[in-house]
Amino acid sequence: MLKRRYFWSLLILTAAVVLPGRSEEMPADDGVWDLTELYASPEAWREALEETKAAIPHLAAYRGRLGEGGAVLQTFMDEGTAVLKEAYRLLVYATLSGDINVADSTGSERRSQAQQLLTDLSAATSFQSPELLSLGDDRVYSYLHDTPGLADYRYQIEEVLRGRPHTLSEEAEEILANASSATSGPRDVHSILSNSDIPWPTIVLKDGTAATIDQAGYRKLRALPDRDDRKAVFDAFWSTYKTFEATFGANYSSKVKADVFYAKSRKYDSSLARALDGANIPTEVYHTLLAEVDASLPTLHRYFRLRGRMLGVDQPRYYDIYPDLVSLDKPFPLAEGKRIVEAAVVPLGEDYVGKLTHGINSAWMHAYPSKGKRSGAYMFGAAYDVHPYVLMNYQDDYDSVSTLAHEWGHALHSLLAQESQPFVNAGYATFTAEIASVVNEVLLLDHMLELAESDDEKIFYLGSALEGMRGTYFRQAMFAEFELRTHELVEDGGAISGGKMTEIYGEILERYHGHDEGVLLIDDAYALEWAYIPHFYRNFYVFQYATSMAAANLFADMVLTGEKEKVDTYLNLLRAGGSDHPYELVKSAGVDLASPAPYRSTAARMDAIMDQMEEILAKQGR
Repeated sequence: MLKRRYFWSLLILTAAVVLPGRSEEMPADDGVWDLTELYASPEAWREALEETKAAIPHLAAYRGRLGEGGAVLQTFMDEGTAVLKEAYRLLVYATLSGDINVADSTGSERRSQAQQLLTDLSAATSFQSPELLSLGDDRVYSYLHDTPGLADYRYQIEEVLRGRPHTLSEEAEEILANASSATSGPRDVHSILSNSDIPWPTIVLKDGTAATIDQAGYRKLRALPDRDDRKAVFDAFWSTYKTFEATFGANYSSKVKADVFYAKSRKYDSSLARALDGANIPTEVYHTLLAEVDASLPTLHRYFRLRGRMLGVDQPRYYDIYPDLVSLDKPFPLAEGKRIVEAAVVPLGEDYVGKLTHGINSAWMHAYPSKGKRSGAYMFGAAYDVHPYVLMNYQDDYDSVSTLAHEWGHALHSLLAQESQPFVNAGYATFTAEIASVVNEVLLLDHMLELAESDDEKIFYLGSALEGMRGTYFRQAMFAEFELRTHELVEDGGAISGGKMTEIYGEILERYHGHDEGVLLIDDAYALEWAYIPHFYRNFYVFQYATSMAAANLFADMVLTGEKEKVDTYLNLLRAGGSDHPYELVKSAGVDLASPAPYRSTAARMDAIMDQMEEILAKQGR
């Protein structure tokens, strides 16, 4: 079946399973989603799984028949789409219900079943592309012209024709489809090694507290107010990674070599070209991003100097990145957070606000942390006939409000796309996905600055925005450069190892942070950070966070003008879903991500925020 690009936003994605129930830690009046809209019970899910499995051999029976005419092709597409839609619905239920209690192994088994179903469907219908291509473009276009029922599939069919240079024989396509499960091993190994198998150290903090510096401990303690404690956390964490440098290196090397194998098998010039070709994103976008970010590093260095000044640190180091510049002792209960987000998005119009208000106050979200629940936050919008679902771990703080705005930006993107597009065109690429979430964050910042009751509160919001730009724009571009460098090394026949990766990453890390200029110093041990990043196992994925932020800043500026035509242009981008190539959709809405303008605008926005902060600090005599 034609591949679907159904997006869901994930900070964390794994699964286990229990039916959603109310935790004692959750307020009695809110915060639990209703998954019975997907399936009434686990038994109903299993029945749907078996029915969907049974339909796959019937699709395979169309092998050799697509040349019989447009009507046969339409029947195959209709039946295949129905199976695919149900397969995604099965996956949504398995993931969401499982993430309420990750300790229950039933959940991981259920999600594996749903994922295997998608793999089986891909393998059973792998004949489709080569068979369509064998008919010739003229014949396929005659089917499209003479068969009205193929109209919804036109874009997907034309994508098959576009992929002619990289489509193999039916036998080879089936082999590659079946190989996907074997070559996905490095991601699982990284997760298991990082989260389960490494013997993490315990350190004693200055207050006498013993702390285990595992993944969760590092994330929690790296922002401690005491600088010596932060250094101890960093040293313990990265020295532990150093012990496994060779193992992580061998694992990531396998991932890179698999990417190169697939690129060569499909006759691409590079792994980057193959990764971007699926969504038809020009490689110029990637290279322009890296060039423009490199040129704007003085802006990032200005931020590090400002951070050092506000923290009272003469010589900032890498372990000074995470502490808050100022604190905000102000609670944001969920009900208030919802009201704030609803008010922040008012510039997007009544229809948008109405949809958001309905969704955010319905049983579409699992809001509060509870024992065994998956950490992080995400939106899963692949259940086309239902609605998006949002997982949160709401903590009654401003960061939770920002995350709420972010994830519901994704949810409204899915709602608008599903309202406007058929299933086959509703799923949008990652390249456009983060735009909707970041626009909501920009609108939230604008709204919070209006609500701020003091200069210190304004500094808190401005500082949060700066840290978001550092983490989403500059840091993700830094990751993107490392990913490109390692793939190019293998493509050029070079040797790759854990030590080599540390060398490459260390050079990039130092340049981005102005190490040689004395802006922010990097200890050699911290160059092992590459081994910590799970996104490197998603094949040229992270750059899209940076491009999305660059585009979102410009779209937010358009929305904040209040001009209806500009607001509609942005909303029509969301409504378009996956009906065209994402780069073209964004470009037609007025932002060309292959040009320098969006990236220069992002750096200028960061400078403008720092101007505001420094003006407030000067007024305060700081």
